[in-house]
Amino acid sequence: MKFVSVRELRARSADVWRQLSEEPDMVVTSNGKPVAILTAVSPAGLEKSLSSLRRARAISAVETMQIQSAAAGKHRLDRDFIDHEIAAVRKGRGK
Repeated sequence: MKFVSVRELRARSADVWRQLSEEPDMVVTSNGKPVAILTAVSPAGLEKSLSSLRRARAISAVETMQIQSAAAGKHRLDRDFIDHEIAAVRKGRGK
């Protein structure tokens, strides 16, 4: 995977766009740290690419929540406690 700095992207954007046909994914860096990913897409595949990206982000978010929940010990909560919490939140919404 190719890395390109923000400075290089600004100064040589036409070269970077051309390189996307050869290297379909590039990592954009700022001060040596990754800040974005450039991905080549076709007009016909744009919606599919966006859908795939959103799905991957959602899966990653769920995995992060599961890890945080387990670290906090919440994976041990019993069903009655969970049902009670859900009912309390739903009751509070009605106000």
